Amino acid sequence: MSENNRGDSQDWRVDYLMLAALWGSSFLFMRMGAAEFGPLATAWTRVCVATLFLLPFMLWQGHWALFKSKWKIILGFGIFNSALPFALFAYAVMHISTGLSAILNAAVPLFAAVVAWLWLDDRLSRWRIAGLFIGFLGVTLLASNQTSFHTEANPDASAWGQYTAIAACLVATLCYAISGSFTKKYMPNLPPLVSSTGSQLGASLALALPALWAMPEAMPSTQAWLAIILLGVACTGIAYILYFRLVNRAGPAKALTVTFLIPVFALIYGVVFLNETVTLSMVLLGVVVIFGTAMSSGIFPKMK
Repeated sequence: MSENNRGDSQDWRVDYLMLAALWGSSFLFMRMGAAEFGPLATAWTRVCVATLFLLPFMLWQGHWALFKSKWKIILGFGIFNSALPFALFAYAVMHISTGLSAILNAAVPLFAAVVAWLWLDDRLSRWRIAGLFIGFLGVTLLASNQTSFHTEANPDASAWGQYTAIAACLVATLCYAISGSFTKKYMPNLPPLVSSTGSQLGASLALALPALWAMPEAMPSTQAWLAIILLGVACTGIAYILYFRLVNRAGPAKALTVTFLIPVFALIYGVVFLNETVTLSMVLLGVVVIFGTAMSSGIFPKMK
């Protein structure tokens, strides 16, 4: 292997780890922000900050004319790609652990395989179908295990709060899955910076009225504001740039697998900064979910 190839390989691995670390930290920052802002205001402020961060890059790249030509579809895309999932996860982390939320988020490719099959007629081999069954079984067992006995891994003592939070996570992952197929069908050749910036702008507009209505009466603390700013700039703006750079350098298949590493960082952050408890059953069932998801995604060459 040449020096240049080794450099390129190292570059995408650095991006890979940085992206997993950033997206893993988003659950921590969502918890810190939502505790004072509430879920709607947290999601709205996050996408507003991300829009302000990404918009200059899009303009600098000369994509404004392209955005204007497809603004309706791009802004609409932002509802499913950012507005709904960000609000749903911000609600979820107020009732279940950030680690559990991240594990459920790792099931995005699982739902994506089903949506692509139903919407885009994407072929499912027997291995991918087996992966779907394994993944959904893992999600079902994980949800049941984490709510049956009010385990220490869940900070909310209310069973209803835990069930609705898990449901919110699963709906959010479905939104991400729909977004993926939507992009492939309606925005296949759109520059990533246009779709990412436009989706944040669309989410900002969609969440504006409900978020303003739900704004907290008391001014949130400096810590809560810092968490929201980091959510918008680092976990959304910079993360999008890293993700699309990773796709270009390592390919979409390798980029997709970053989803499986996110829960590792989220679990570590939750334990270190929030004193969350990670149970053995939570980890084992999380592995089942991730394994099933990996199979259903077709990332194993011999299982496609």
